[in-house]
Amino acid sequence: MLILRDLIPGTKRFGELKKSIGNVSQKVLTAQLRQMEDSGLLTRTVYPEVPPRVEYTLTDLGRSLKPILDAMWTWGENYKQNQA
Repeated sequence: MLILRDLIPGTKRFGELKKSIGNVSQKVLTAQLRQMEDSGLLTRTVYPEVPPRVEYTLTDLGRSLKPILDAMWTWGENYKQNQA
């Protein structure tokens, strides 16, 4: 979910995702990104530079999850207000 949240506004590099997500190992983040790519939720673009630049972008399928994430956020906000 955190990867989706970070990619909804637009393309991000691996380092930006790792920094934004926080306490996640490079191995785990790489595995999650590969799984999401295999599922068709995002695309991975590698630029032939030194060092290589890798960017991740949501596909239309990945962006179609935004209303679900918005609904979950709204539910969480309502839940927090009712707990106060």
